[in-house]
Amino acid sequence: MIHDLQLCVSPEKATNQEAVKKEVAKQLGVSVKSIAGIHVKKKSIDARRQEIKVNLALKVYVGELVPSDKPQAPDWKNVASAKPVLIVGCGPAGLFAALRLLERGLKPIIIERGKDVSNRKVDIARLCTQHLLDPESNFCFGAGGAGTFSDGKLYTRSNKRGDNDSILDIFRLHGADDAIAYEAHPHLGSDNLSEIVKRIANTIIEHGGEIHYQTRMDDLIIQDQCIKGIIDDKGNKILADSLILASGHSARDVYHILNRHGLALEAKDFALGVRVEHPQALIDSIQYHRPQRGPHLPAASYSLVSQIEGRGVYSFCMCPGGTIVPSATAADQIVVNGMSNATRSSAFANSGIVVEVKPEDYHQFSEQGVMAALTYQIWLEQRAKEYGGPGQEAPAQALADFVRSTVSSTTPRCSYLPGTVVSDLHRWLPASIARRLQLALRSFDQKMHGFLTNEALVVGVESRTSSPLRIPRDAQTLQHPQVKGLYPCGEGAGYSGGIISSAIDGQELANRVL
Repeated sequence: MIHDLQLCVSPEKATNQEAVKKEVAKQLGVSVKSIAGIHVKKKSIDARRQEIKVNLALKVYVGELVPSDKPQAPDWKNVASAKPVLIVGCGPAGLFAALRLLERGLKPIIIERGKDVSNRKVDIARLCTQHLLDPESNFCFGAGGAGTFSDGKLYTRSNKRGDNDSILDIFRLHGADDAIAYEAHPHLGSDNLSEIVKRIANTIIEHGGEIHYQTRMDDLIIQDQCIKGIIDDKGNKILADSLILASGHSARDVYHILNRHGLALEAKDFALGVRVEHPQALIDSIQYHRPQRGPHLPAASYSLVSQIEGRGVYSFCMCPGGTIVPSATAADQIVVNGMSNATRSSAFANSGIVVEVKPEDYHQFSEQGVMAALTYQIWLEQRAKEYGGPGQEAPAQALADFVRSTVSSTTPRCSYLPGTVVSDLHRWLPASIARRLQLALRSFDQKMHGFLTNEALVVGVESRTSSPLRIPRDAQTLQHPQVKGLYPCGEGAGYSGGIISSAIDGQELANRVL
C-alpha cells in the first residue's frame, strides 16, 4: 500500500533515516522490514517554541515497488539548423527561455556581455582581493546572471507551483541536490550554482544552441515596428525576428537604448537600504531559543517586515552563514549584496534591510522623466562610494550606533572581503531612508530580542533589490506594445524577482515566441 503521512519529529531524528523509518512503522502499525521506501515530499522546521520540531510530509511504500523520484529530462531537440531566436542575457530568465526554445525546436542564440563561469570567477576573485572591478564581468554580469553569486535561494511566492517544480527538476537534472524538491526554503548555494550554470550552458550548446560571451548588445535593429536583430559592441549585426530581452536589473544601458528608440518605459516600485550583518551564532540563539544550535539544525534565518511612516521596510535576500559581496558595476559605485555557499558555514548572517521608495524621494531628478528613479539609484551608489574607502571598501557603522544616530569609533569584524571603513550612515543616507530604517530596526528588535546590538553592523548600500523601471509588454502576446518580436523578460524588464520567478518568466516568454 501507499500511504501519505505527516510526521513531526526532533531535529536529531529527522537527520537519521533509520530513526525516521522506525517512527513511520510505529505510526502505520507495520514492521520496519515491510517498508520498501520513503519519499520526502516536504520538510520544514518549526522553531516557534522552545522544543524545536521538524515537520515531514512523506509518501510511504509498504509492500510496493518504489517508483523513481528522479526528474525526467524534457524533450530537448537538436536545433543547430532551426530558426534562430535571440536572447539578450544569460541569467536564469535567459537560460530557461533557451531550454524551453530547445523543446519547441527553435534555436536560442544567447548574447551575454559578461564571461563564462570559470573566467568570471577569476574576475570576482580579483575584485574581492585587489579591488579591481571589471564593469563587464562581476557579481552582476556573466554566465548565470546576478543569481550565480548571490546565494542561490530557490524560493518564490508565485502561485504557479507546477512551474516551480519544473524549474527545480531542471536544476536537479544539472546536478542540484534532490533536497531542493522538498525543502521549505530550497537553497543551492553559490558554490554549487556556478557548476550547475556550466552544465545548463553545456546542455544548450550540445543541442545546437549558441552562447556568445563577452558580447554586449549596443543597439536594436528595428524596421517597420518589427525587431530584426541587434548590433553588438564590436559593430556586428546579429539578425533574428524574435528577441527575448532578459538583460537583468543592472544592465542600465539597455533602458537608454530603448529610450533612444522612443520605446515606452514605465516607473515601478523598488527599494533601497543597507545590508545588516550579525554573528550567525547570535541569530541562531535568538531563533532557536538556545545558546548553540547544535549539529542537527541549519544556520538560522529570519524574515522581518514593518510598516514605518506609510512605507514598507523589510528584510531582503537573507543569507545565513553567508558573506557580503561587492555588487557594483562601475568603479565610482559601492553596492553590496549577500551570498551563501551550500553549507552556509560562514560565521556571519547578513540580510538587506530596505525601504520602499516613492516618487517624492527622487523629485530632485524629475527633469530626467521616466529615468528619474534610475538616476536616484545611481546617485546613492555614488554617494556610498564617496563615503567609502579606496577601491571597493564600503562604508559601515555599528548597528546600534546607526539606530541611535551615534558616531561609531569602530565596527565589528565583517565578512565583506574588500573591507569596510567607519562611516556615519545615519548622516549621509537620504533622511527618508535613514529615519525609517532606524525605526524599523527598533521594531525588529522587539520581534527578535537581541537583534539591535553593536555586535552587528550596517553596510551601505543595498540598492539593487530590483529595477526601478519596467519595460511594458502586451498582456496577451507578451511583446513590447510598440515592436513586434521584442519580448521584455525577467527581473530587468520588471516581471520577476529572483531565480525561480525569472526562470518561470523565461519559459513563458519562450512559449509565446512565434
